Amino acid sequence: MSFLKEFLEFLKENKKLWLIPLLVVLLGVGGLLIVAKSSALAPLIYTLF
Repeated sequence: MSFLKEFLEFLKENKKLWLIPLLVVLLGVGGLLIVAKSSALAPLIYTLF
């Protein structure tokens, strides 16, 4: 958790807050890909794309 805290402080200090939505979207897509490969929800997830 210290990495996350330090990263957020870096974003605030360097005025890079616009990166937060980008990272959230990338993590969400990555999570969907992991779930799609390893569960019975794969057909449902594939219909979203």
